[in-house]
Amino acid sequence: MKEKVTVASDWLAGCAGCHMSLLDIDDRLVQLLDLVELRATPITDLKQPDQQGVDIGILEGAVANSSTEEVARRMRSRCKTLIALGDCAVFGGVPAMRNAVTAAVALRRAYIETESTVDGMVPQHEDLAVMQEVRPLDRLVPVDIYLPGCPPSADAIFYVLSELAAGRQPTLRGRYLDWH
Repeated sequence: MKEKVTVASDWLAGCAGCHMSLLDIDDRLVQLLDLVELRATPITDLKQPDQQGVDIGILEGAVANSSTEEVARRMRSRCKTLIALGDCAVFGGVPAMRNAVTAAVALRRAYIETESTVDGMVPQHEDLAVMQEVRPLDRLVPVDIYLPGCPPSADAIFYVLSELAAGRQPTLRGRYLDWH
């Protein structure tokens, strides 16, 4: 019996819709589990890939702060093949919209110019003090496979994982890259 390919996934800044699309594989997920072993994923609440690493790492979302930078660097260092999953990971997607305004403008709009529970004051929190530019994943770490979409289709995710599990390099064309 062939040894299973190990997989870990995580998300950075984004909506987690790509992980929901992974669940949309439905019964094919069971077929996939015959080929892969999930080592770390928000889906199963497994938190960290083991220190030896994994064959396939899947990261969804954009790099938005020091915490997501650390997740991206750790995943890249622990996996042989890294997949950028979804538009946010591929080009910044919706989280990158905040790049159009400064932190001061965004915080003023969110807490002072709109009805708020903080009485017109910007809360004091270290994460609010510095808003870094949101970046696609490949601006921080090398990416091996890009799987765009918001979210990518379940068919595309299944195709990529099953090809990699079989030891083949997936070729993303046609229906696997249809925008929805």
